[in-house]
Amino acid sequence: MHRIVKNTLSYVAAFVENLRAQKPRARLFAAFVFGSVSALAYAPVNLFPVFWICFPALIFLLQGTSSAGQAFLTGWSFAFGAFLFSLYWIAAAMFVDIAHFWWAVPLAVAGLPFFLALYYGVAAVLARKIGLRGISGAITFALLWFLADYVRGHLFTGFPWNLEGYGWNVVLPILQITSVTGIYGLTLLMLIAVSLPACLAENKKSHRIAFLGSLVCLALIFVWGETRLTQVDATVPGVRLRIVQPNTDQAHKWIEGELESHFHYLLDLSSAPPAQASDKPVTHIIWPETAATFYLIEDAKHRRAVAAEVPASGAIVTGVIRRSAGADNQLHYYNSLIAVDRQANIVADYDKFHLVPFGEYIPLRKIFPLRTLANLGLDFSSGDGPHTLRVPNLPSFSPFVCYEAIFPGAVTDHADRPQFLLNVTNDGWYGHTSGPYQHFAAAKVRAIEEGLPLVRAANTGISGVVDSYGRVVARLGVGRSGFVDADLPQSVRTSVFSVYGDDILWILFVLATMSAVYFRKYVENHRK
Repeated sequence: MHRIVKNTLSYVAAFVENLRAQKPRARLFAAFVFGSVSALAYAPVNLFPVFWICFPALIFLLQGTSSAGQAFLTGWSFAFGAFLFSLYWIAAAMFVDIAHFWWAVPLAVAGLPFFLALYYGVAAVLARKIGLRGISGAITFALLWFLADYVRGHLFTGFPWNLEGYGWNVVLPILQITSVTGIYGLTLLMLIAVSLPACLAENKKSHRIAFLGSLVCLALIFVWGETRLTQVDATVPGVRLRIVQPNTDQAHKWIEGELESHFHYLLDLSSAPPAQASDKPVTHIIWPETAATFYLIEDAKHRRAVAAEVPASGAIVTGVIRRSAGADNQLHYYNSLIAVDRQANIVADYDKFHLVPFGEYIPLRKIFPLRTLANLGLDFSSGDGPHTLRVPNLPSFSPFVCYEAIFPGAVTDHADRPQFLLNVTNDGWYGHTSGPYQHFAAAKVRAIEEGLPLVRAANTGISGVVDSYGRVVARLGVGRSGFVDADLPQSVRTSVFSVYGDDILWILFVLATMSAVYFRKYVENHRK
């Protein structure tokens, strides 16, 4: 046994030295490969242990660089590979109208990863400058890579998709820590844990202890999360939701001759009997983003047709496109949500406020006179959310539309806490790619962070109900049409994250920084 361990360690040491000694072009290719493999950590594959291989390999590659330029390109190559293979699905949206957007396919496939990877090239340069050896080097790398994540999630409207913390998507006990730290906090902890194995190559007792300490920390989080999951959410009495998923083909959705048939299919699904005769009667019906293919707010005829399917004393909540004249006398369009009661009154409304750049509006339109992908090429205007809405005989809820689900701490009005989250979306743009699965994983974490149940209605994608601990209690998968009837879980507690936001995250960041400084000074003093 001792001989096997010794041989294994010698092979690992040789592999590490080989990574450090790579020539510049081979180094960039290796970084790209490891970055590409790291994409397997995200939904739907969820192979998160690859992080423990890919990130130490990146650190070894960076240790062998001889200049800041090499370090930049190495970090950039790793991130480019990761984004290329985890975000490829964005290009699928272009094929809905490929005649107009063929030119955007290479920009979606490679242009966005190219730009996002720049943040991580800078992080790699700074990590190399500060030092990448030992415990302090591993923690420093994790801190800087995390800062690149954080900047990516906030700069230029932000794009916090596939943060490393989402790698724990299928490990619900670990995800519970996001109720305290948020997904950024879990991402920081994850990066530290997967970076520390790089220390093992130096074969020092203190490094082995640090690595084992990170595993113990994750184990304690797991045990705490398991304990938290023993809690059982009661359901709201007198509320039974029907979530409708029409699975409408996005390429056909807005064809003039098919609008009525799409609309009546929604009505048919809404009026269908429950799957089992013993099921409780439905009280409220949820349609997905832009489900109604007419301007319902101004279209009384179709609004009355919706009202005819509203359960007694309930409502139908649906995504719509709203238009109105602005102060500039121009017609403005909004990606909105409304609730219609049995008398065809609009009893609540919400306008999406975090829009998709180039998808729903064109930044710097005077410079880039392009068509948007959505809304038949017209820009949407932004609302002023988030808001808490109130609908008769339903607990108060915070709506958010599609893309808004990926922004931690930005899905509720903190001055008016709701009792559940409502996410309407249309992942039909992305078909059977990874996108809908990753989108659902992000929405699920919002439920845990806020300590609120989540109701999600997708045109196609993943519709369902998630309780305030992230447990999926009802689900309708990608590519399926139909509906799911479910009770609404109660909101039972206020999470730490919902009160303090990123405060806990920055406490963790400061503690990690102090640890890096301590270990660096310890090593320097030890050498003296």
